[in-house]
This record gives sequence, C-alpha cells and structure tokens, in this order.
Amino acid sequence: MALDELADWRKSHYTKDITQEFIDKEVILGGWVRNFRDLGGLKFINLQDKYGERQITLKKGVVSDEIFDKAKLGYQYCIMVKGKVKRFDKAPGGIEIIPSKLKILNKTPEKLPIDMTGETNSELDLRLNNRALDLRSLRSQAIFEIRAEVLKSIRNFLLERDFTEITTPKIIGSATEGGTELFPIMYFDKEAFLTQSAQLYKEQLSGVYERVFEISPCFRAEKSRTKRHLCEIFTLDLEMAFADMNDVLKILEEMVHNVIKDIRKNKMPALKILKMDNKTIVPEIPLPRYTYDEILDLITKEFKINVEWGEDISTEAYRKLGEEITGYYYITHWPMLIKPFYIQPSKDPKYSESFDLQMGWLELTSGGTRVHNKEKLIEALEEKGLNPISFESHLNAFGFGMPPHAGFGLGIARWITFLCGLDDIRESVMYPRTPDRLTP
Repeated sequence: MALDELADWRKSHYTKDITQEFIDKEVILGGWVRNFRDLGGLKFINLQDKYGERQITLKKGVVSDEIFDKAKLGYQYCIMVKGKVKRFDKAPGGIEIIPSKLKILNKTPEKLPIDMTGETNSELDLRLNNRALDLRSLRSQAIFEIRAEVLKSIRNFLLERDFTEITTPKIIGSATEGGTELFPIMYFDKEAFLTQSAQLYKEQLSGVYERVFEISPCFRAEKSRTKRHLCEIFTLDLEMAFADMNDVLKILEEMVHNVIKDIRKNKMPALKILKMDNKTIVPEIPLPRYTYDEILDLITKEFKINVEWGEDISTEAYRKLGEEITGYYYITHWPMLIKPFYIQPSKDPKYSESFDLQMGWLELTSGGTRVHNKEKLIEALEEKGLNPISFESHLNAFGFGMPPHAGFGLGIARWITFLCGLDDIRESVMYPRTPDRLTP
C-alpha cells in the first residue's frame, strides 16, 4: 500500500477542541490509531493525538467505498482524517467523526514491541528500549502532563514572588561541592566536568538578583542501581538573599501546597488515569518539623534500629519513618560533620542550619542557610579538607558584599515519581540515564 503525502492538508483542530459545538462542522484531525475495530460493515478508529482521542466511524453505505476499503489500519498508524462531527453518546466525549477523506501517512509493523492498548503493562526496560512509542501510551502521557503542570506551577509561583529565573553553566572546571562523583570531559586541551549542582552559581547570583531559581539538568556519576537514582537529574535550585533557613522552609511548603493544588485543579483526568486522584492530596501547611535528634530518637526507641549520632539515616530507617509519618515533613538541624562546606553552623556548632523535605520515606529536598562570610567560608573549606585555591573564583564573589542567604535543591523526577504513584523513577523521565542506560 502506497503512503499518502501530507500535501496541503493541515490539522484544523486537536481532539480536545472538538466539542458538541462542532456538530455538523467539518474538521481535519491527525494523530495515531490507538484502537481499530473491523465489524464487517462497520469500522471504528480511535484517533489519538497529544491531547486525547476521538472516535472515527466508517459505516458501509454512509462513507464512500473507496475510504471504507482503504481503512485497513494497524495500531499506531499515523493518519489524518477529514470529516463531519456527529453526536454519538457512546463515543468518547459523546462525539464521533464521519470521514469523507482519509490519509495514511505512515505504517507500523503488524506486531508492536510493546502493548499500546493499556490491557497489559509491558516490562519497563522493554518500554524504555522503545521509548518514543511508549511515550504515546495514555499512562505515559498522564505522567508528563503532570510533570508539565508541576514545572509551570513552580515557575508561576516563584515569578509572582519576585524570583528571577537564572541559567548557570553545566560545564565546570572543578567539583562544585568537593565530591568525586563527576563526569569528566575533554574541554579543548584540558579536563573539565559536567556539573553536579548549580549550588555555587546560584549563591553568587543571589548577591545580584536576591531571589533566584533555576530548573535544569545536573549530572551525578553515582553507580547507584536503585529505583530512585539517575545519572542525569533535573532539579529546581532556589536561593534567597536576606533570608535564613526558616524563610526557605516557609516558601518551600507554600510552593508544594500550591503546585499540588494546581495539579488537582488542572490535571484531574491525568491523576485518574494513574489512579492517584485520591492519593495526590494538597497537604496542610505549615508542614510538621522534626529535628535530626528527634528523628534519631524515634528510630532507635520505636523501630529499634541503631543509627549512631552523626550518621546519615539508612534506607531501612527511612522506610519505617514513612510508615509512621505518611505525609510531607521536614527534618532540620542535621549534624554539621555530614553537611557540605557552604552550610551555616547553628549556635551549637555540632549542628547545622540545614533541612531535608521528606515525603514519607522519600527525600525530596535538601537545603539550609549558607555561610556568607568569606573568611568563615575559607575556614569551612579547609575543615572539609578542600583547597580554597580551587574555589578562588567563587570566593571572590564573597568579597563583594555577599548578603546572608539560604536555599534548597529539589529533585523534580523524585517528586513526579511520588505525585504519579510510580514504582521506578525512570518512568518520570522521558529518556532516563542510569549506569546501564545511555540509549535511546
């Protein structure tokens, strides 16, 4: 069968535009065949585009023999249809389209590598191997509708509160936080690295624009093969000048509250596809706050899990915490010895002015008050065994009247994983990168 040319055809509408007001009007739709039924003298095409689907009905004797015979379609064929909109209560949206012309722009193999009907859920690695096809599924489209709403809501919320959106370099000359989990690259005749964080640049820019944020990728060379780790991550980085940790805690919980409210208002159909309409609930604010010592006390006394003071909290302990504290909550005032050099110590220098935002057992955010005094920042670098000379350009900015500031970094994919009720973080990224996956 020869394929048709696009020629002068153009879509007049998307499926979402075709409402009852279009009854008896002619439209041109384009998309993919999500489902096709041939009942002999009656054929049904479920045409899907980026916004949804509409039913195309071909009844012998109603449509021309030419178009009826031509409609021998397979799943995910790319087609365009010109036809009149008719009322049909049993069709999606109570509407069907009776075609006068049909173009078949591209075909697919008789057997697709993954199930696209929604009747079964193909294994995730197989889906990721065929990601461009998998992303057309209703489930995947629901996930990325919610992701888009999250990013839109974050931006709107912050811009309305005098934040400036910034962009920072993704190629750097040395480690941002002194860690070794960096991807080295050749930068002309010298070694450089892919950035692991926007931390130092956003701090510097808080001394210019006061309230700043960036939504961008970062890169972590961790050989972690878990359902919550990626090598290429997407983060919201935020920094506020003339502020401390408490100001950040307030703006973060207000943002979380507002984003989930927007999801429920604007993306309820997507939540229902994911069966999260009764689970992704707007949290009450202010969120509960627990100190590191309080959490440690709970873990050791209630769960009988031994965690030495000054250690990070184990995954086992976090899972138990998630059973006890099911919603969003903060853990504040972590031991200074496990925090990076730029975090401000508390009045008791054993502790830091830092926090994590948790959702049950899952860590979403880390942040805190930063050291803004240049001499103290140099001392902090040396205490962590880092060479201040390696951070010379960063330290220079702190000699130009750097204000007190605080901020956080939030993992977008981790949050989407929770909001959509996903079992694996890879589902929340269009093309995930892990230690074992570099393609597609």
